[in-house]
Amino acid sequence: MTEQRDYRSTVFLPKTDFPMKAGLPQREPGILARWQDQGLYGQLRAARAGRDKFILHDGPPYANGDIHVGHALNHILKDMVVRTQSLLGKDAPYVPGWDCHGLPIEWKVEEEYRKQKRNKDEVPAAEFRAECRAYAQKWVNTQREQLKRLGINGDWDNPYLTMDFQAEATIVGELLKFAESGQLYRGAKPVMWSPVEKTALAEAEVEYEDIVSTQIDVAFEIVEAPDADLIGAHVVIWTTTPWTIPVNQAVAYGPHIDYHLIETGGRRYLIAEPLVQEFVRRIGHETHDLHFFIKGASLAGTRVRHPMHALGGFFATLRPLLSGEFVTVDSGTGFVHMAPDHGEDDFILCKANKIDPVFAVEGDGRYRADWPWLGGEGSVINPKFNAPDGPICSALREAGGLVAASADYRHSYPHSWRSKAKVIYRCTPQWFVPMDKHIDPEGEHLDEIEKAMRELEGAGTTLRQTALQAIDDTRFVPEKGRNRIRSMVEGRPDWVLSRQRAWGVPITLFVNRKTGQYLVDPAVNARIVAAVHAKGVDAWCDDNAPALLGDQYRVEDYERVTDILDVWFDSGSTHAFVLESGRWPELTWPADLYLEGSDQHRGWFQSSLLEACATRGRAPYKAVLTHGFTMDAKGMKMSKSLGNTVDPLKVMETYGADIVRLWALSVDYTEDHRIGDEILKGVADQYRKLRNTFRYLLGALDGFDWASEGIEPATMPELERYVLHRLSELDAALRQAIADFDFNGYTRLLVDFCNEDLSAFFFDIRKDCLYCDAPSDPKRRAYRTVLDVLFQALIRYAAPVLVFTAEEVWASRFPDRGSVHLEELHPLPADWHDPALGERYGALRALREQVTEAIEPLRRDKVIGSSLAAAVTLPAGAPADVSAADLAELFITATVSPGQGEAVTVTPTTDAKCGRCWRHLPEVAEDGALCGRCEDVVAAQDAAMGAGA
Repeated sequence: MTEQRDYRSTVFLPKTDFPMKAGLPQREPGILARWQDQGLYGQLRAARAGRDKFILHDGPPYANGDIHVGHALNHILKDMVVRTQSLLGKDAPYVPGWDCHGLPIEWKVEEEYRKQKRNKDEVPAAEFRAECRAYAQKWVNTQREQLKRLGINGDWDNPYLTMDFQAEATIVGELLKFAESGQLYRGAKPVMWSPVEKTALAEAEVEYEDIVSTQIDVAFEIVEAPDADLIGAHVVIWTTTPWTIPVNQAVAYGPHIDYHLIETGGRRYLIAEPLVQEFVRRIGHETHDLHFFIKGASLAGTRVRHPMHALGGFFATLRPLLSGEFVTVDSGTGFVHMAPDHGEDDFILCKANKIDPVFAVEGDGRYRADWPWLGGEGSVINPKFNAPDGPICSALREAGGLVAASADYRHSYPHSWRSKAKVIYRCTPQWFVPMDKHIDPEGEHLDEIEKAMRELEGAGTTLRQTALQAIDDTRFVPEKGRNRIRSMVEGRPDWVLSRQRAWGVPITLFVNRKTGQYLVDPAVNARIVAAVHAKGVDAWCDDNAPALLGDQYRVEDYERVTDILDVWFDSGSTHAFVLESGRWPELTWPADLYLEGSDQHRGWFQSSLLEACATRGRAPYKAVLTHGFTMDAKGMKMSKSLGNTVDPLKVMETYGADIVRLWALSVDYTEDHRIGDEILKGVADQYRKLRNTFRYLLGALDGFDWASEGIEPATMPELERYVLHRLSELDAALRQAIADFDFNGYTRLLVDFCNEDLSAFFFDIRKDCLYCDAPSDPKRRAYRTVLDVLFQALIRYAAPVLVFTAEEVWASRFPDRGSVHLEELHPLPADWHDPALGERYGALRALREQVTEAIEPLRRDKVIGSSLAAAVTLPAGAPADVSAADLAELFITATVSPGQGEAVTVTPTTDAKCGRCWRHLPEVAEDGALCGRCEDVVAAQDAAMGAGA
């Protein structure tokens, strides 16, 4: 055997400076800085000017802390929407925004006051609001940089803030549209109230947690009844809110319920028949005697006295028994005590019977100082105050009214999601938007376009009806969101707009002190809007009242409302001052899409819906997309107290923003999903495979020039045409995923194509061609042509997902062609789609898998070193229209022969191995010698080197 030459230098290996190691945490900030220096967002707006628009309106996060993983997911999804629409050639601007008013910020400023032992009530309102404004601006600036670091592309230098004077003026203008059309009223109703924060709360500001409460049974003695046998007996009510007993004014019964008059322990009680045994057990007795039973409807006209009647006054008044359809026998006694100040059913039933609230509980949860029982005491949400040995139960026990009490009732109870403190229902004067009042489509506040739109949309009905129709007209992704928001709107009460706080947009109404009616004067309203536009919310103050009212009205005749608006009205009005104001001329109304978490069905989605339906007759969006919540790796809700939170800022420090993005776009965002160390490691592994795909493409395309090397598809080998067919299928699937907002599907399609169709199949088969064929060989040219096509397509497909890596890859190949994010998708030639060829290669790929499985045991046992040393015999029925040589190339084996067996068989080849391409061929004289192809290529190289010398 002769000594063989080392042919490694003659092989055409891929060449690229693109690093295998990403180093994203170090590399991404430089790319981000380059985008900012180049004004990428402005470049993109100029490049897409005049195109069809796609408007995603950003739901404003609160400006009060670092971003968390929920922020990251939410903004990455928004960025994916905008980038994919831009990729399709649309003008898709993105204006980020922040919600800057309300309790989250006010609460934080008050926390600082408490640390400094300052009393907020002693600070001038304008000074306090200025501190809230500064606090909000600080976190706007912080969150802006954190979101930019995620690669979110937007108009970061010109975001919208609800605390901008223009925004505040627009919110006031929207409120006054409600006022001018008669869609506001002031009334006293029980609303969710936070004694800690001293304000009414919206449904969206409340969360429910399991707690253990005191449950009590209280006896009310019957003193008047149509049936004289009932007099002297006791109606028993059961409640888990002992603090409402001092405000009791009636007792409700179910008209269709059967009640038993029982005697136990020397006392007679009236109890619903299904609940007798449980009641007797609860009061500690074992037996009871039954006197008779009575239908609930027969209790009409019965009156009882309050256990604390000896206090006189309010408590001496007899309490009527009232028929209530809401009374059930699910638990308790079958009777419900009525406190119209503190329950919706209570309020409605008592109002129907001319029983008014007494406003006994103050805003801080204490009873009024002049209240006959427990005056000045509380807070009513204090467990000790309600405990079996607390002041309420002790007084009831001493009066003989407490039948049973125990602190062991577990149930779900509403809490403020900010302070985490319990909330109560409290009747207070508030401003409301009616849900079931007729809306006049000819309202003076509507311009001609809005009037026409409302008529076309069938407006002129109630706000509830208009909103429900708008829900029907809106696309929901996922579809289940439609039923969720619809059920909420169907059952929601009137919208409580007022809050008793300082940091927010004021309810800019003047109320006539004599009539109680608010002033409706377009000239006054115009002055109010202009004043807020000039000076912000501080313009609404007593000093400015004379100028705002003008000469036609006397200041002393009007009360200036001091409540502020629910922050959901603020954010619900963002469509007006962002999409319609003209400050962002690239935006249009209505938005194509609103995108937020599923909790916003009762929050921003709904407040925006109601605001727009009341003022414009339709929703401000064409489609709504909702995502689930991010759980930890075990599927548990994240909590700082549990120590299971995942900080996206730290993940970026470890892995880079593109890994966070790839995670966010790989999960099924429509459901709750998970994140954790092992999950992120798996995502990083997927990323490395994608990065290596691009690195291979860059190296394999080194020096490629389409003009001198490109080949038309019609003249390409079948394998190349098959890959173009697969690319056409991928392109269609990705476009559909964009239309469906199916980003998990989009990312999975892209990853699978790179891993399975390219790396494990096409690249694997054609590496011999790339490394060893002559540069001028038509097959090699065809391969490189398809690689260029793949590169141009894949880099665009990947750009919305891996925004930093795609830019790095693009700049590595085209350093002078600007940003990849200015590129767009172009339709692929229709003739690339070849279903017959796809079906044919589908069968060949399945056969290739069988061959690979048959080879693996020989490789494992080191019978052969690689598949190139395998001689393969196919089973009977294998494709007969493909040459043995083409099959050997496809399977990467030495030879392939037809057979008559039932399975693939493999034996070691007896052919010698080429010293350059490592293929085993009959023409190779001995191991290490060259095959005919390699001889020709090496000879040409040697000749070229000789000529060069």
